[in-house]
Amino acid sequence: MRSTGYPNGRSSAGSAPPGRRVARPAAGYHTRRTAQAWLEEVLAQARRGELPGMVRTGATFDDVVAEYMRWLKHDRQRKPSTLRDYGSIIKAHLLPAFADRRLEDITTEQVERWSAQLAARGTMNNRTRLKILTVLHGVMKRAKRVWKLPRNPVSDVEKPTQRRSVEMQVYSPEEMMALVRAADSEQDAAIYLTAAFTGLRRGELVALRWRDVDFPRRHIRVTASYTERALSTPKSGKVRSVPMAPAVAEALARLNQRGEHCTDDDLLFSGIAGGYLDASAPYRRYKATLKRAALRFYDLRHTFGTQVIGNPRVSILQVNEWMGHTDIDTTMKYLHFAPRAGDADLIAEASRRPSPTTRCRSALRSRAPADEGRRGHPAARARRVGTLANSRQPSPIPPRGAPRQGHGGGKAQRNVASEDPR
Repeated sequence: MRSTGYPNGRSSAGSAPPGRRVARPAAGYHTRRTAQAWLEEVLAQARRGELPGMVRTGATFDDVVAEYMRWLKHDRQRKPSTLRDYGSIIKAHLLPAFADRRLEDITTEQVERWSAQLAARGTMNNRTRLKILTVLHGVMKRAKRVWKLPRNPVSDVEKPTQRRSVEMQVYSPEEMMALVRAADSEQDAAIYLTAAFTGLRRGELVALRWRDVDFPRRHIRVTASYTERALSTPKSGKVRSVPMAPAVAEALARLNQRGEHCTDDDLLFSGIAGGYLDASAPYRRYKATLKRAALRFYDLRHTFGTQVIGNPRVSILQVNEWMGHTDIDTTMKYLHFAPRAGDADLIAEASRRPSPTTRCRSALRSRAPADEGRRGHPAARARRVGTLANSRQPSPIPPRGAPRQGHGGGKAQRNVASEDPR
């Protein structure tokens, strides 16, 4: 078969006799219109430099990963915890799939097939898969900037649907006090109380110093976070101030009387020799205490959020500021778990009120005696219509030969008068 210049070397254009309608082409064939559209798309990709083989970077995906992690650490100055999470994802998922591939050979179709394989394993939820794709998108975005790729192949990959968790464990004040009573030391008990009544994250608690506690104004300033053995800013990147409940103030005041590590620059919850608490022995004590009280540490933060947002005098913006959320949507989730006092009374009051239709009918009935005499009132209008209808009743039919009034009667009388001999 002679080549036609179309994909697959075949075309159905012009195959039918003149004057005969051309049927839909079979699979693998193209009409003149579809072939022209394909050619225009290829030419457009060539003009953008997106055709395979047009870009030669000389770099592999492994090179891009090294540049991306360097950029995150030095240029973007990401937190050690962020670098650890990204490095773990890259090592466990991205390098096994793309390590030796040339940068320009990674396509959207390849990424979509790889993402589908992750989902087919059945051991990974959509949230984890979305996080992996997000890291890959960041790597290729950096590659596009440094190695001048024409496009990011991950940008067009279909993202998996993420379902937000609707479960949240919230504890009562009695359960929180059970946690305090189960603590191994006075400092551990103060940590649990502070976490439950301020909503601070664990790294923010560890980074607190005595100068951050303002007893006269009854608030705690959150200025730093200690994670991965490094001091950094809070997760939101913003310094904030959180109200201090009386129970927290009493516990911290007792802790301040221990006689050591109590100056303004000392840590509020100090470890060995006044240093930072780490994730070794102290954390094992936390887990043992939480297990005895049947609680999780992060649930204390959830408890704080639901308690304060349930107070009608506290606004959502205040809760957002106290908890250090970067967006209001994260704070809004606590509304579903904290019904406000008096909501049932508001609904009961609304159910006792008459409906708008009932109120309108009652108002019309109350105005009826005074308004019936008005010209535009419905009752007066009905009376006029009835009177008019009665006045238009047909009159009795006169006997034959008698003149009919209103229908030529005047003319008949004139004719009779003209015949009078007088």
